Amino acid sequence: HICRDVNFGWLIRNMHANGASFFFICIYLHIGRGLYYGSYLYKETWNIGVVLLLLVMMTVFVGYVLPWGQMSFWG
Repeated sequence: HICRDVNFGWLIRNMHANGASFFFICIYLHIGRGLYYGSYLYKETWNIGVVLLLLVMMTVFVGYVLPWGQMSFWG
């Protein structure tokens, strides 16, 4: 619907998809930086990082299943 009936809907959809990919690139870079600098040695930092990672994973799952298309059903 948004790609066909909304003005610049294709742009909004593409920006959303690319923004989500960029968000995960930033997350992976942040995890790599934390591993490089040894930030995981601090217990509070580790616990907050695990909680945030679980929240992001839950958000990704809901965003993947929400459209409830064939890809969501078989994924």
